[in-house]
Amino acid sequence: MSDELIINNDLDVVKKKGRKPKQNNYFDEREETAVKNYLMATTFEEKNKIYNQFLRKPLDKMISSIIRRYKLYRKDMNFEEIHIDTHSFLMTKIDKFKPSKEKKAYSYFGTICKNYLMGQIMKDQKEMNRKISYEDISSDLLNTPDMIYHIDNDELTSEDVIFKFLNLLKETLDEPNLTDQEVKLGRAIQDIFENYTSIFFDSSNNKFNKNIILFELREMTNLSTKEIRGSLKKYKKIYNVMLQELLK
Repeated sequence: MSDELIINNDLDVVKKKGRKPKQNNYFDEREETAVKNYLMATTFEEKNKIYNQFLRKPLDKMISSIIRRYKLYRKDMNFEEIHIDTHSFLMTKIDKFKPSKEKKAYSYFGTICKNYLMGQIMKDQKEMNRKISYEDISSDLLNTPDMIYHIDNDELTSEDVIFKFLNLLKETLDEPNLTDQEVKLGRAIQDIFENYTSIFFDSSNNKFNKNIILFELREMTNLSTKEIRGSLKKYKKIYNVMLQELLK
């Protein structure tokens, strides 16, 4: 055997020994299949099982990576709050993904998260500019004696509002002229309000999360977002009338 052949064989051995083990992507074919199975699932229990077993951790990692890589941080929110808000918003959009278009769920989810975060950052900036403008005006007004009015402290607690609204909601659900969609939504809203301490606020940061509420309503009623918004008009009207009465 020639020296050249021996050297080549030795190099092959070195390459094989030095080759790094193949790393599995956190969102690969298994997760892509899980998304399809999630979309085809017909019950909340089945969807929840697929989500917890196959999708929760990969989506958590994706969102963390996007926030850090593109530095999509928001003012007055820590990393965990941004992450939770983005994840819950993403779950309200998962049903919009169409596997028939032969696109990757990974790309769809990434686009949704980036667009949402950038949109929220722009919204925060506009709100900050508006607030600064308001504070400039209000500081001048507060220094003008004839523009100051002292309001009596008549505190209305969230518990008072929820208790009153629940009573009105129960009365409304007994009305015979409600549509099936309004009844479904009304029952779901009643369940959420009766358990608001564990649903409305995230246990880790006590921050209200409206996106997760919409997700819960969709899962509890099997109604689309459009159907929920249409049926919600009746309950919004009841709530607004009640609130005006309470504030008098």
